Parts: sequence; C-alpha cells; structure tokens
Amino acid sequence: MTSAVLRFESVEYRYPHAQSPALRDVSVEIAPGEFVVAAGLSASGKSTFLRAACGLVPHFHGGEFGGRVVTGGLDTREHGPAALSAIAGTLFQDPETQVVLSTVRAELALPLENRGHGAAAVARGVEEAALALGIGELLDRSTHELSGGELQRVALGAALAGRPRILLLDEPTSQLDPVAGDELVWLLRRLNEEWGTAIVLVEHRLERCLGAADRVLAFEDGALACDAPPRGFLEWAAERAPALATPGARLFARAGLRPPPSGVKQARATLRAHGLLEDEAVAVAAPGAAAKPRPRRGLSRARLRGAAGSRPAALAFRGVWHERAGGRAVLRGVDLALAPGERVALMGRNGAGKSTLLRHANGLLAPTRGRVEAAGRVALLLQNPNDYFLADRVSGELGPAALDAAGLGALADRHPRDLSGGERQRLALAIVSGAAGGEAGGPASPPAVVCLDEPTRGMDRAAKGDLAARLRTAAAAGSAVLVATHDPEFAATVAERVVLIADGRVIADGPVAEVLSGGWYFATETARIVDGALLPEDGAELLRARMTIEAQP
Repeated sequence: MTSAVLRFESVEYRYPHAQSPALRDVSVEIAPGEFVVAAGLSASGKSTFLRAACGLVPHFHGGEFGGRVVTGGLDTREHGPAALSAIAGTLFQDPETQVVLSTVRAELALPLENRGHGAAAVARGVEEAALALGIGELLDRSTHELSGGELQRVALGAALAGRPRILLLDEPTSQLDPVAGDELVWLLRRLNEEWGTAIVLVEHRLERCLGAADRVLAFEDGALACDAPPRGFLEWAAERAPALATPGARLFARAGLRPPPSGVKQARATLRAHGLLEDEAVAVAAPGAAAKPRPRRGLSRARLRGAAGSRPAALAFRGVWHERAGGRAVLRGVDLALAPGERVALMGRNGAGKSTLLRHANGLLAPTRGRVEAAGRVALLLQNPNDYFLADRVSGELGPAALDAAGLGALADRHPRDLSGGERQRLALAIVSGAAGGEAGGPASPPAVVCLDEPTRGMDRAAKGDLAARLRTAAAAGSAVLVATHDPEFAATVAERVVLIADGRVIADGPVAEVLSGGWYFATETARIVDGALLPEDGAELLRARMTIEAQP
C-alpha cells in the first residue's frame, strides 16, 4: 500500500485564549496524487487543518496540540515549517504577507535558491512557474505594484517552483478573476495528474473546483464531518449542511431534480436529458408563464441616469486618469457616478484597475488627471483585513456593542490574526464603518460611501448573505455602496448595477441582470446552467415552469 503523503492521527488543537478547540479528533490520510477539497463554514477548522499540515500549528501559533501529523514522512512535532516547506508548498488567504522580495523574478527564485539549486536550475524553475501561471509579463515588475490577484498568482508560483510533493492552498482563487480562477483550478488538476502532486484545496466557492476533485473533506466545528467523492458530498450537504451546497446543487434541489451536479457540464447534461435546456425545451410563452427572467434588481440605464441626476452624487469620478512612473496608465478617463443609496458591483479581470479606482474614492491616491468628488466620508475596506488591526485582542479593536453587532462578541479574547479569513473581514469592515464615531464613543455617523475591495475572501455563503444584508442596510440609510468583487453570485445578491472595467476603462455599465447573464466568465453558475436566471431560486422557478409545460398533454 502506498504511504500517505499527509496523515492526521487523532489531532486536537486549541489556539491560545480560545474557548473551544479549532480541531477535534481529526484522523485522515491523503495519498500521493489525490486532489482533495476541504469545505466547511467559516471557522470550521479548514485553515487550521492546513496550518497543522505545514507545521505552523503549533510551532508558530502556539496553543495546545495533541495527536500526530505526518507530512511527507516528517512528524510535525519534530520538524518545523522551514523543514516541511521542501515537501509542502503553501498558499494562505493573505498572499501579501507571503511575498517578501521586491520583484516577481526574485520572489519565484527565492525558494529554489534556499534549497541550494544552481543558477541554471533556478532560472528554469522560475520560467516554468511563470509560464504555468501566466505571469511571464510580471517577472520584472515590482511586487509593490501588483494587484491582489497578481500577488496571489506570484505567491502560488513561489509555492510551485520547488515542485513540492503536496500543495496546501487556502482560498487560492479568492482574488482571481473568473478566467484566472478557472485556469488555476485546471492547472492544479494538471500538476496533480502529470506530476503526481497531491492537492489539498480549501475553498468556499466550491462550484469552481468540485469538478476537478477526487474527494471532499467537510469540517464542522473542528471535526471531520464528511469524507466523500464530490457527488456524495453534495448529497450529504443537502441533508446536513445546505449552506455548503453549490449554486447548481441548490438550483436542482429547489427544482426537485436529482442527482446534484458537481459542475455546469453535469447540470446541463441532466437538463438536456430531461428536455429542459432552453434551446431544446418548449418556449414558455403561455399565459402566466413564470419562466421569463425577472430583472428585479436592475434598473434601466435611463432610470439610473435620472436617479443620479435628480440629486447630488454620493461619489463621482470625472475623467479620472492615474499614471504611474514611466507613463503606465492604470486608469484611463474613468467617468462614473453613484447616487446616494445605490449599490454597485465593480468587476473586471485582475490588474484592470478596480483597486486603484477604490483607492481614489477615499483619497489614498490622487488622479494625475481629472477629479474625484464625494459628498462626505468614504469608508474603504481594502483586500488585506490585517492592515486594520492594531491590538493584540479582538476586544481592543472595537467595543462590546460593536463586536456583538458584527457577530464577533464570542471572539473578544482572540488575537485578530488567529481568526478565520471571514471573521477577519467582518472585524475589519466593522472597524472602517465605525471610523467616524461620535463624541465619547457614541454611534458612528453613516459614511456617504462604503467601498469594499474583495470583501468576501474567506467568507462562507452564510457570511456573504449577512454581509449583503448589512450593505443593503447601509444603502437604505443613504450610503452609496461600491464593491469590487470577482464573485458573480455575491454581485447578483448585493448589487442593482454592475460596472465592468478593463485596462483602466469602464467598458460596461448596466443593470445586474443585463451584465451577469448571457455570458460565460462574468456570469453566475445558475446563469451558465439556465439562460435567463441569475440565482438558484430564479432558475428553479424557470425550470419548474418548463417542467409544467413538458408535462402537459
């Protein structure tokens, strides 16, 4: 029998000052060449599982550790992260803390140089990693100039360069645009199949990766609750953890179809077999047909212009350019306005200029040409929530009432950096939203604009729903909301308008139903399965109507 490349034996772990364990009696083996997805709600133990696999738990984080972890034949109680890094390549949720050198080329070369490779082997390894991840054009760029998604690919390239036996990846697609995210998953599948590299991939957007996985480990409250192939996991999730179900699985469940699909291809094959694809089904044109798409969240462009023109804009970009040293333009004549209370999703590929635009919104950057106008305070949450933490306890960042309002009251004694990715995002958002507190600690006045840059990184579906509700509440109180995101499901849930940016220019600006349906990459999974629907509830309604017509004599 082939020895496991990763083995957990009755592992228990508790972070310092934590009230309950982060891992509870976890026993599992991962064989060489397996592609494993780790799923679970925020704070369920997924990231801690990876930290234990690479030795950060307990060597870096401290706390109470029991049981045994063996990675590539090395017992993590006896070998720390440095020794284990030759076997296990790692990428965590905050790549900005893992990229340490000034240029991309130097960053990719560092792990190879640390292992004593000669100059020719280092150069070859850097070139191969750059080609694999499509970052060849970034090799001589400064790492300080890169977008979050570009940094994520660079950090992954450094993890890949030494050809590790196992890759431990925590939300590696969270800051990648739809094309780069899909390409990354299939690159991992290729490495898995051709190199025999074992993959352990933590993801919340399971629809991106279940089609490539051999197996899914689902965590609940620190314990391993499910270990099954993708379809078996989806059947378990439907019964035990509906919040983990993919949009496609939720679509099928609401429409009464089985089995749950692990991807778009399986879903469309099932619908085709039932005669329910739009190009093959009977058109729903009967009286009362419920299958017509409902653009319930969108507004026409004329109505949007009218709404913005009827009162002063909360935020306006007037011909904004931003040019870096050497003349490279990041923003090119951006004209964009948000009305008070309007909710807008900003989308586009990595490096398109989304983060730069948000930094202009609150004055972190100034235009080289044009101007930015705001009707009041602009609250900005950037991609790395760790940048907002100053205290060594969560209770030192916010008062008890604010922590309870953010759903973090039970974590008051934890160190902010020991929180899960989703919890850190919620804490940082609460901090920036309350940045203008009143006298003597009174309530904060609502900002004129709330800007968020990839706020759903590390968040499960329930946490995303809670964030969407909070943003809708902020908008109802008069704050304009501008969210840069690569998550089309989140955009469809929170926004009424989508602005698509490419090469520093606005190339599309319209209702969410217009921009996020009918395409492939900038589209929800439901829209790719069922034309005319954005979210599972809409798609299920459409499919039920088609099934009713199919059943008619």
